Amino acid sequence: MLKWIGGASAAIALALGIAVASGDRLFPATEAPFSDQAEAIPVDPAKVPLTDERVPDQVGQATDPADAPFVIKRILPINGPIKYGEWHWDDKDVPPGPLVVTVDLEARVISVFRDGYEIGAAAVLLGTQEHPTPLGTFPILEKKRHNVSTIYDVPMPYTMRLTWDGIAIHASEVENGYASHGCIGTPEEFAAKLFAAIETGDKVIITRGKTLALGDAIVS
Repeated sequence: MLKWIGGASAAIALALGIAVASGDRLFPATEAPFSDQAEAIPVDPAKVPLTDERVPDQVGQATDPADAPFVIKRILPINGPIKYGEWHWDDKDVPPGPLVVTVDLEARVISVFRDGYEIGAAAVLLGTQEHPTPLGTFPILEKKRHNVSTIYDVPMPYTMRLTWDGIAIHASEVENGYASHGCIGTPEEFAAKLFAAIETGDKVIITRGKTLALGDAIVS
């Protein structure tokens, strides 16, 4: 019996200002039922290796002051690749500022930046080729602390919705050999901290194999 963790199979890609949709629609007229986490199925770990390149970037043009790039001022001192189930969080003495989340599909790592300072990082579960995690820039549409899948009737703690057709960040068992239906699954403790820090409208930038160094800028 196949078992899944993750969101809906329709994927929306927003890269460099170009929108591409798979599935029936790009933006629904009404909210679709939120489908996400069930249980997990194994995937080949050799096809989804972790790497050291943890901090993705998105290249584009800022058109509004609120969208202006911010410079990477700090990367958390993490030794080696982040392992499944591992997470880090350190916001001590970090000044207030805009919060941006980056996810790199190649490294399978999520990073959280406040005012250019990386305050959190974790290994994540992602989608498969059949049910991919979409590339692009997505605002947080809504937050639900105690969400439950309408399809699988499975709890999805700390849901942070990215699309109206089921893609979200949420707490999950992050283990080697498992995948999602497109959602981004993080360890529950990490999800709780991100849920507390992030606001609706904050941006999540999803890339594949792109990295940043200190002094570089992220543009959504």
